[in-house]
Amino acid sequence: MTDPSFVPAIEESRKAFGVPGVSWAVIDGGEIALQGQLGVQTNGDPTPVSARTRFQACSISKPIAALAMLRLVDRGLLDLDEDINAKLTSWRLPRNSDWQPVVTLRHLTSHSAGLTTSGFPGYKRTDQLPTTVQILTGVDPANTFGVRVDTIPGTQFRYSGGGTLTMQLLLEDVTRTPFADLMRELVLDPLGMTDSDYTQPAPKDVHDVLATAHHQDGDPVEGGWHVYPEQATAGLWTTPVDLCKYAQAVRAAYAGADGALISQRLATEMLTPQVIASDRIGGLNALGLGPFLTTDGAPRFGHSGGNEGFRCHLLAYRDEGLGAAVMTNSDNGGWVVQRAYVAIAAAQGWPDYPTELDEPDPPHDDELAACSGTFRLRAGFEFTVEPADTALSVTFAGQAPMDFSPLGHTKDGAFQFGANETETMLRLANGELTFVQNGQDVACEKL
Repeated sequence: MTDPSFVPAIEESRKAFGVPGVSWAVIDGGEIALQGQLGVQTNGDPTPVSARTRFQACSISKPIAALAMLRLVDRGLLDLDEDINAKLTSWRLPRNSDWQPVVTLRHLTSHSAGLTTSGFPGYKRTDQLPTTVQILTGVDPANTFGVRVDTIPGTQFRYSGGGTLTMQLLLEDVTRTPFADLMRELVLDPLGMTDSDYTQPAPKDVHDVLATAHHQDGDPVEGGWHVYPEQATAGLWTTPVDLCKYAQAVRAAYAGADGALISQRLATEMLTPQVIASDRIGGLNALGLGPFLTTDGAPRFGHSGGNEGFRCHLLAYRDEGLGAAVMTNSDNGGWVVQRAYVAIAAAQGWPDYPTELDEPDPPHDDELAACSGTFRLRAGFEFTVEPADTALSVTFAGQAPMDFSPLGHTKDGAFQFGANETETMLRLANGELTFVQNGQDVACEKL
């Protein structure tokens, strides 16, 4: 059944949330049966989003990179359960004092390695770009902390883009091939993903088909988009149709189809829950080897993505020829993506698809006003807070300004803001601001 009646719902939400452009593809009957686009590539420019418009896949880059890794496991070049330090040559996972953590590819792809660095903010197109080793080490010009183990590997879910970047380096060390070239050889070309590329920065000859990233207020990101040298983690430019080709390939391998990219044995491991995680769009609540999975109802797999100015999601049913990919070019796109899936699921008759919708929960004007000003954390240590739309720009003593994104109200009515670069929160309750970090709550005195 192919029923495009969901399109008005997507357009309504696109306009309601001020998202410039959205593109989608729908799998039905085991085929990519529908695709469509709405809006423009760039606010203020009439160029429409087309079937060839590429969006940043953001974190959906990760499970596709994991498929390449599994191809190397099939070939005997890698082992899912071997210590990654046994084959890393350009950099090694550092020891913690006298303890040398043992981390495996199974840990990395299931986000259970206990590694730091959840995500990466990217770089302006004018910035000097760091090497992979500089990012992993956390040295200039990298804009994130180094990657290390601070949680016992294998014990629990702990999302880590740093872990996927570690996998990227391992693949390059083992094959002695640049990552973008390796991905083209192992995944993109074999699957006919002709509108996809991990090259960072994106080549100039495709700039005309690249969607521009946009902030929540609709303004384009400076330079059009950020560059992500963390290619396996966030560096793929692609289209919804190409994402669906990946989903179809995973399903084919799981079914043991002739010519599948990986063996049925590895595909089964890929789609077997390794660790329980927090819920994602479509009820995805566990990790396999790359994709998020469901543990209840009709089995589904997929992944969400969010880079600066882009939001997207991929979801497919493991045992039925159903699924979709939806991509947007706005920080507000997550609201559209979630609503698009509910509408598509209803129109296409997807079984067991959850219909609950999250609603925006921005801070009130009085809450933003209460957060504005200079605060004292302790004697001799002060910081300033300036509202930036619904977020905060926070400058701690001796540090560059940091962005704190709105996280919404808690059950007791407090409002929380989370730092984009560190595991730090600011919580406003009863007009009082509290600094939250490493399990400690410190009341802040407003000056």
